[in-house]
Amino acid sequence: MKTNTLAKKLIGVAFSLSLLLGIGIASSSEARAQWQNPTWQREQNRRQREWEREQRRRQRQAQRNDRYDDRYDDRYDDRYGSGGSFQLRQTALNAGYNEGIKEGRKDRSNGERFEYRDEEDYRNANTDYSSRLGNRELYRQYFRQGFVNGYSDGYRGY
Repeated sequence: MKTNTLAKKLIGVAFSLSLLLGIGIASSSEARAQWQNPTWQREQNRRQREWEREQRRRQRQAQRNDRYDDRYDDRYDDRYGSGGSFQLRQTALNAGYNEGIKEGRKDRSNGERFEYRDEEDYRNANTDYSSRLGNRELYRQYFRQGFVNGYSDGYRGY
């Protein structure tokens, strides 16, 4: 009985080793056959060149985007509209937003309709304006943009 079990174990080990050896030989011959096939090699080389071209194209595009961002930053310090100084824009936008949010909240609480153009502050658009800031009409444009944003937020309850 013991010899029968030992024989079964030896046969199992021999079978396992032959199976592993067979798989190894088959896979190496397949890989060797692919490498020796000139069509397969050309296809691999073509894919590699295509991948490298795509990498160079992406790198050039990233460099162009960086240059564009640099030009954009030079023209507009804060990326908000064009014209006027930074101080003029910020003062007008802040003043407009603050006045707009007050008026929007007031209209909402009084049950009035959403209409910012009938507000006196929107029409005048001169709150916090000073001649040292620069062009009055440009100030009024930025003030009105800020007012509309503030009014919308205030009317919606923000």
